[in-house]
Amino acid sequence: MILVTGGAGFIGANFVIDWLAAHDEAVVNLDKLTYAGNLENLRSLQGDARHVFEQGDIGDRARVDALLQRHRPRAVINFAAESHVDRSIHGPAEFVQTNVVGTFNLLESVRAHWSTLAAEEQAAFRFLHVSTDEVYGSLDPADPAFSETTAYAPNSPYSASKAASDHLVRAYHHTYGLPVLTTNCSNNYGPLQFPEKLIPLVIHNALAGKPLPIYGDGSNVRDWLYVSDHCSAIRRVLGAGRVGEVYNIGGCNEKTNLEVVKTLCAILDELHPDSPVMPHASLITFVKDRAGHDRRYAIDAGKIERELGWTPSETFESGIRKTVAWYLENQDWVKHVTSGEYRHWVSRNYAEHPA
Repeated sequence: MILVTGGAGFIGANFVIDWLAAHDEAVVNLDKLTYAGNLENLRSLQGDARHVFEQGDIGDRARVDALLQRHRPRAVINFAAESHVDRSIHGPAEFVQTNVVGTFNLLESVRAHWSTLAAEEQAAFRFLHVSTDEVYGSLDPADPAFSETTAYAPNSPYSASKAASDHLVRAYHHTYGLPVLTTNCSNNYGPLQFPEKLIPLVIHNALAGKPLPIYGDGSNVRDWLYVSDHCSAIRRVLGAGRVGEVYNIGGCNEKTNLEVVKTLCAILDELHPDSPVMPHASLITFVKDRAGHDRRYAIDAGKIERELGWTPSETFESGIRKTVAWYLENQDWVKHVTSGEYRHWVSRNYAEHPA
């Protein structure tokens, strides 16, 4: 059995679903069920005895201690995090609480659990911490891509909180011997992503005939990674990664934000020709750039390819088409997650970024 934290969120839910499709090994899924995590993401697993859902916070020591004692997992995969840069700018305290203090408390619980295991079980145990390329800061156009040895230079409250959590994980390995692994991934996209992030936000707004907001001039560059590729990389690192090591996971798909949005619009023109607004690119609206907006991220995924033989299966073109098709086919899910608080958030965030 493995324990997954944050397994009702975007990446975590995709990981749990993909894991159970590929393995018979059971999953205990611990999630706080904040705005971005919801049980509808796991609807396909209803009735599957291999999936045990537990609602709770990684920062709740008593709750986590009890789960570890009861289920005795052989591995913990930590997805639980506050992850949206815009939200971290508006309210950084919650990011420090979840990503720093929460990770610390989780590590303490896991260390206590690990110390009770027999020597053979201790050697086989793994704590895999899922992090982000944003901890490395921002690149100029000609700079080499981020490698595992790139110095940390986080520029937002979100990335700073994730950098702190990465350092804690590293310290628990070097100080206590906890067998850890860390992955730093590029921008994920795909099914089940909450529509505050660029790709699902653009799809959602385009279908509603609303403006498609692009920060600044749209030239910010990200490396895009299809979520199922990310999940396969994590499984590979968990199974064969060297203890104490960091592995960067990228999609080898550097695109400007404007390129991404124009691609989405072209696919929507093709797959949703009955839209009231055609072409969808006519909805593109440039808004004031957000504070401290990093210009470019790029991942050098050479280490995970050399050591573990992993490469992404999806190109950006294949992955983005699958993503648009999923959102078109799952409008009930979109309507549910974009009610209430979501509308308030979008209104507040983009009201502060007029064109």
